[in-house]
Formats: sequence, structure tokens, C-alpha cells
Amino acid sequence: MKLLILTQYFPPEVGAPQNRLYELALRLQKKGIDITVLTAMPNYPAMEIQEAYRGKKYVYEEMEGLKVHRSRIFVSKNKSIIKRLLNYFSFVWTSYWTGRKKLGNFDYILCESPPLFLGMSARRLCRNKKAKLIFNVSDLWPESAEKLGLVTNRFLLGMAYRLEAKLYKSATLITGQTQGIVKDILRRFPDRNVYWLPNGVDPAYYNPDTEVADWRAQNGFANDDFLLLYAGIIGHAQGLEIILHAAEKLRDKKQVKFILLGEGPVKPELLQLKEKGKLENVFFFPAVGKKDMPAVVSAADAAVIPLRRLDLFKGAIPSKIFENLAMQKPLLLGVEGEAKELFIDEGKCGLAFEPENAGDLAAKTMTLFENRDAAKAMGINGRRYVIEKFSRDKIAEGFVEMLNSVAGNP
Repeated sequence: MKLLILTQYFPPEVGAPQNRLYELALRLQKKGIDITVLTAMPNYPAMEIQEAYRGKKYVYEEMEGLKVHRSRIFVSKNKSIIKRLLNYFSFVWTSYWTGRKKLGNFDYILCESPPLFLGMSARRLCRNKKAKLIFNVSDLWPESAEKLGLVTNRFLLGMAYRLEAKLYKSATLITGQTQGIVKDILRRFPDRNVYWLPNGVDPAYYNPDTEVADWRAQNGFANDDFLLLYAGIIGHAQGLEIILHAAEKLRDKKQVKFILLGEGPVKPELLQLKEKGKLENVFFFPAVGKKDMPAVVSAADAAVIPLRRLDLFKGAIPSKIFENLAMQKPLLLGVEGEAKELFIDEGKCGLAFEPENAGDLAAKTMTLFENRDAAKAMGINGRRYVIEKFSRDKIAEGFVEMLNSVAGNP
């Protein structure tokens, strides 16, 4: 079986979709599927082409045996809707022509969405390469963009919803990253074949028993500091100002310190908020590569994972949950719906706080701070739970069975 993964985002970029697709691709290849990746020149989240790829129209490389083809993409630090659309559509165009000229035929093309528009390239390549489309939905776009107020133009939204419907109807298989996404698609398109393909973790890589660098000491934190870590995209959806507001309420608790590690569009605003509030208990760090993440997570006492309070996010499972739980870090989870049901109610992996409620986050922070043994037990529960439910090996095995079923193989 030959499968092409078409995605705008892929390592050496750091981020949730990059890691998820890379780890899935490696495991599918180990199970005998011939994997090729068609992606863009790495640029995210800095929105500038990485130095090794700068000025190039096309790059072929191999990453742990994966065949990776890269095509040009327009990037700009300007956040206007026009620049964002140019970013998306430039790769739609170059990915199609690169795929058409450089690649052979495939049995399946798995297209990562968002960006939704990449499905236009995927549909054309499916016709050209005699392949069936698997449309992988990691975020319900354009619905999320509309609910977050990132896109308000009714004409553009209408076009995007029509494209979404066209892509779902032309896909042999739709995969959704959460059960909420799967249910939403089935509600609107009940005749479609939709499969839950969740994110997960490699518990061997994120292992609390593995010796790692002492990130805490290297960055000047004391052994008795209580470190609460947010590591990921610093974007609109997360509502990360809640962490700074909670830190303001806890400024007299000198041992309690909040760490925000990553890059994203709202980081400058949060830095201004820190400066304005003179929050000496909030620390910002740049994003790090995958190889450094176990040391960072190991240094923390708990993970803070918020999202804005929107019905849209009741079906969301932030990817950073998995690595923290695999490293036995209890969660402070500000996400309603599916994530709370799985990791708090069922898994007993931490405490939930009300989204966008800084007072509740501050109170739950103190609960963990003052009950270290209970926090440690939640972390132990968390590793056990993700190994049982969200091991990347098990996820890949189930997906291979699904592909064989779709293909009619025994």
C-alpha cells in the first residue's frame, strides 16, 4: 500500500500537527506501508523560512527512512487576512505542481486540515495519482475561525463551508482527531465514513525514569519552587491571559511560578501584560525542539492547559496533555467537555478549573501546591492512563486495520 501524506506542517518545525503526523508516518512505515510526505519549506511558527531551506524552490530529503518532498510557500509576519490567504494558497498551488511532477501514483492521499484549502490540492492530486482521499481533520475549520473571530467576512466563510462540504463528500475516509470532531462531522454528513484517529504519545520517549538535563537548575529555579508549565502555541484559542491573571492573584506565594514556553501570535501581548502587572512569578521561554521537551516537562510540578470558553472547544483535546501525563505531571485543565471527561473524570489525572476563570485556576493551583502527595498520585494515574488509551503504537495499529478494511484487505 502506498500512502502520501500532504501537510503544510512537518518537522523540523515544532508543534502538535508536526509531531503527530511524523510519529504516525514512522509507525505506518514500520508496518509495511510505503509512506511519502509532501510538505512546505519549514517556517512555522516564526513565519520565516528556516535558513537551510531559504531561497529553494524544491527540496527532497529523507527523515528516518521517510521520503519527504518540500515545495515553496509564501510566508509573512503580517497577520492580515490577505497575507494568511496568500500563505495557504501558495502552498496549495506549489504542492499540486510538485506532487504532479515529482511523485508517482498512490493508493491513498491523507490530507491534513487545517488549512482547509489544502484539500483543493489533495482532490486534484487524487485524480492525477489515481488515489483515494483520506481527509484528516484536526480542527473544525472554518467553524473554529468563525467562532474565534479570526475570520468575519461572510463571503469567505460561505466559500469555506462549501469547500468543507465538497471535501467531506469526496473523501473515501474522514479521520477526526477527537470524538467531538467525529460526532460533529457525522451529525452534518451522516452518510460519510468517519474514523477517530486521536493524538497520542510515545511513553518510551516521554519516560519519567529516563535521565534528562536539569532544566530547572539550568534556568535558575530552586528545588522548592512549584513550577506550573504551559508549553505550546501561544495563540488566540488558548486564552493564556488567564495564567497571568492567576499569577497576579498568587504573587505573594513566592514559590509558585508560571512558565510559558513557546511562540505564537499573542506572545507580544502577554509580555506586555506581564510587564504592566510587574509579574515576577511569570517566565517566558522560546519554543524548543522535541529532543529538549522531556527535560522541560520533567522540571515542572504540574501542567496548565487552558482553552477559551467556547462550545466549539468542548470536543477539543490539546495535544500537550499527552506528553505531560506520560511524564507523570498532574494537569490543571481548563477545557470543558471531552478532555475533562477523559482525563479528569475518568483518568483522575489532575484537577479541572473553569475556562477563563483566573480565580478558579489560582485556587486549584494552591490545591496542588498544598497537597503534593495527591498531585503526585494524579501524575502516576496520568501515565498509566495514556499508556492504556493513547499509545502511538496502538493508534497506528488501529489505523492500519482501518486502512485494510477500506481497501478490502483481510
